Amino acid sequence: WQPEDVTARWRAITASFDHLCPWWGDSLIELTTLAGQRAHIEQIARWPDNGGSFRYGVFDGDNTVLGGVDLHDRVGCRAIELGYWCHIAHTGRGVITRASAALTETALRLPGIDRVEIHCDAANTRSAAVARRLGFHLDRTERRDKAAPNDSGHMMFWIRHSSGLTSSACPASSPGPRS
Repeated sequence: WQPEDVTARWRAITASFDHLCPWWGDSLIELTTLAGQRAHIEQIARWPDNGGSFRYGVFDGDNTVLGGVDLHDRVGCRAIELGYWCHIAHTGRGVITRASAALTETALRLPGIDRVEIHCDAANTRSAAVARRLGFHLDRTERRDKAAPNDSGHMMFWIRHSSGLTSSACPASSPGPRS
């Protein structure tokens, strides 16, 4: 995302509010204002000093925002987390699957990265479907506090290793009770 994308990103987020809010909860509220979008894009520009994420806009040929894909440095131990969202007008077309596939392959080529993880609520079947289509395997499901209206209270951890790896020398990203 670039500073000149702030208005287009804001429009996409607000148009998709009812679609995203059930999964993002209160964290979406700050992004529904232009000031919140500006602050968010400024934070992205400070990587790696603050925020720990690479965030990319997904655009069509007319520069329309279709969604976003992110790499979050919050998993640790030779892993990075992939996140994504789609503009409500463009769901069901494979946009996020294609963008996430490209970013997954890029992430697996980064020095020091052996695996990419997708974390999504067990009730978020669309997000889990993207993980399956990309060849991630469900590593585990853990209980967690509900953070958004549609949360089930169970987080799925999907993992894809770099070629040839089936496990990591590192422990799971968030050890805890399995369900």
